[in-house]
Amino acid sequence: MSSALVRNPGDGTTFSYHMNVVEQVVSNAETSGLVSVTRQIARPDQAPPLHTHSQEDESWIVLSGRVRFWVGSTSFDECEVYEAEPGAFVWGPRSVPHSYQAITSTAELLVMCNPGAIEGYFREAGATDSRSDAPHSLMEEYGFVIHGNPPPVPETY
Repeated sequence: MSSALVRNPGDGTTFSYHMNVVEQVVSNAETSGLVSVTRQIARPDQAPPLHTHSQEDESWIVLSGRVRFWVGSTSFDECEVYEAEPGAFVWGPRSVPHSYQAITSTAELLVMCNPGAIEGYFREAGATDSRSDAPHSLMEEYGFVIHGNPPPVPETY
């Protein structure tokens, strides 16, 4: 076998995180810790709060829908705001606060974390009945810091 890896949509394993089923496209173990890639469906009411990763960079490719990204501050009012459409690539370097939210009814994203160890956080946090990002020891273990609430859900999308 070569060192290349090809995964078509639906070929990866799945796990639950909050109220979503996430497809693990490429795992941390498969890349010797270099990267973890997931395929996720984002919805306006399930956006993460502004947060910072201290141990990895995070990147997104928007596959469908439109997504708003907030970057650069611990306050939504002070962040740079970008809207990404299908085909867009967004990079969020470690230690830079960020959040994102689908601004269409759904958006499909490829989410890449380099290195890939934070995959363990998402798997350990697991399924919940509603989105809850209250700080806890698991976040601390993975260098994940919450800076406030998620963005408000848009009235229309």
